[in-house]
Amino acid sequence: MERTIKLVALDMDGTLLNSDEEISDYTKEVIQKALDKDVHVVLSTGRWLKSCYPYAEQLNLTSYLVTANGGEIWTMNKELLDRHLLAADKVEKMWHIGKEVGVHMWMMATDHVFRNTPPENFHHYDWLKFGCHSLENGKLEKMVEELSYIEGLELTNSMPTNVEANPENVSKAAALKKVCRKIGITMDEVMACGDSLNDIKMIQEAGIGVAMGNAQEAILKAADVVTDTNDRDGVALAIEKYVL
Repeated sequence: MERTIKLVALDMDGTLLNSDEEISDYTKEVIQKALDKDVHVVLSTGRWLKSCYPYAEQLNLTSYLVTANGGEIWTMNKELLDRHLLAADKVEKMWHIGKEVGVHMWMMATDHVFRNTPPENFHHYDWLKFGCHSLENGKLEKMVEELSYIEGLELTNSMPTNVEANPENVSKAAALKKVCRKIGITMDEVMACGDSLNDIKMIQEAGIGVAMGNAQEAILKAADVVTDTNDRDGVALAIEKYVL
C-alpha cells in the first residue's frame, strides 16, 4: 500500500495500550522513530484529557489530542481547540434509563467523571459523553433501544461490553479532519488504528485504516489491513510497515 503517511491516529484502549494499560517499550521506540521522521502522532481516544495526557507525555508527543470520541481537540500545551457538549437534561435522562435497566454507568463532564453516582445537579456541569457497561447483552441492547429515542445522540462503543453516547455528528473522524486542516494535510495521508465501533469512521476515512487483531468484527471488515493484537505490538508493527 504505497502512500505517504504524515499522521498516525491511535486509539488507546485495546489498541495502543496492552491489557495492563501500558505501552510496550518496543511500541514507544517505533513511535519515536515516526516522530523523528516528522510524522504527527495523535492519540484519538474515548478517554478524557486527564487520563490520556500522561501517555502522550510518555511518548513525547507534540501534536494534538482527540479526546472523548472526538468531543474535544487539545494541543499538547493543553489549549482547547474544539468542544461539543451534550445537553444536561439528556445526560440526566440517560442516567435514569441506565439505572432502570441496571447497567454500570459513567458520565464525563469537562472537569469530572461520575461513575454510577450522579451529581446533585446535572445542570451544574458541561457534559461530553455518557457511557454504560454490562456483561449482559440484553441490557446493552435495551440501552441502545432506549437511547435511540433521544434525539441528537451519536451512539457507539469502545468495547463490545459497553455503549457510549456523544452529541450527534461527533466522531474521531470528524475531529481528525479538523486536525488535518490545522496541519495542512488530508485524511489520505492519515493512518488510523483502532479496535472498536468508536474507531470505525476514522478507519474508513483514513488513507490506511488499520484494525487491531483483537478488533470487533465490524472493524475487521471496515479496515484496509489487519495488524497484530494490542498485546503483541500491533500498533508498532503497523507503523513499521506503512509509515517508516
